[in-house]
Amino acid sequence: MESTSCSAAAANGAMGSQRDRSLVPERLQRREQERQLEVERRKQKRQNQEVEEEKSDFFAAAFARERAAVEELLESGESTEQLEEAAARLQGLQKLLNDSVLFLAAYDLRQGQEALARLQATLAERRQELQPKKRFAFKTRRKDAGSATKVDAAPSAPAAEGILASPPPLNEGGIGSSFVFGFSNVESQVLEKRAEELHQRDVLLTDLSKCIIKLYGNPNTLRLAKARSCTLLCGPVSTSVFLEDCSDCVLAVACQQLRVHTTRDTRIFLQVTSRAIVEDCSGIQFAPYTWSYPGIDKDFEGSGLDRSKNNWNNVDDFNWLARDMASPNWSILPEEERVIQ
Repeated sequence: MESTSCSAAAANGAMGSQRDRSLVPERLQRREQERQLEVERRKQKRQNQEVEEEKSDFFAAAFARERAAVEELLESGESTEQLEEAAARLQGLQKLLNDSVLFLAAYDLRQGQEALARLQATLAERRQELQPKKRFAFKTRRKDAGSATKVDAAPSAPAAEGILASPPPLNEGGIGSSFVFGFSNVESQVLEKRAEELHQRDVLLTDLSKCIIKLYGNPNTLRLAKARSCTLLCGPVSTSVFLEDCSDCVLAVACQQLRVHTTRDTRIFLQVTSRAIVEDCSGIQFAPYTWSYPGIDKDFEGSGLDRSKNNWNNVDDFNWLARDMASPNWSILPEEERVIQ
């Protein structure tokens, strides 16, 4: 009886060993498959990285070459024709940067944006230099000076529009140019500028309260500062939009770059080709750009912006470094609340 039990146990042991041996090739095969998949993944990752590096190298070379050509035109440009050629090539440079947003590193993108902004500022300065000087007229000088003083001194004056006497300098993002066009010190009014007035101009809007501002056309840059309870509707801006020290506002802007500083409780309907940036802000809400007017398609073409690319909901908060948690300083505006006016 005992020998029979031993024989059965031995038989069971032998069968178990055979089963274990039969499983070994299967485990090895599965492990080999996993190894090959990992090899393929690494190979694909290397190839993708090489493609991105090739694209980055092509961008760097093309950008540097075209940038040098624009700088040469701006340095030697003594005619309107040369400046217009520089402006046309700048638009091409903007399109190159816009088309490269997806594969460029954040640092390279920021450097390109700042270089473009400096070139745009230089172009604006050269255009100002080539404008014919106004003839001196003593009788009108006293009147103009008096009216300018009245505008600067009275916050409730109608609208300080056109050329601003002493516009504040802007050093944001490497821009050193002065803004020479816009509205200042206005309350409870509807303010408008047409396309022919705005084309490739640098626009400053400052110290506005309870105003509705409509900018039809294609500005070069736009800055809104110290605005309270205002609505700003703007056509496509070729380069950058800066928002600073504002509250309870509604904006509709299309641009290459948006930077928002020290601003609270503001809704932004946005079309932007790079990632928007907020800093020292709270209560900012974003939604897609929806404003439209007759001629906006032509203005988009002139701006160099790619309408098929919109990073309206890709926002970097410089005060929020946690990657695993959303910033509490900005949010997506619910669809049922996406009403501009």
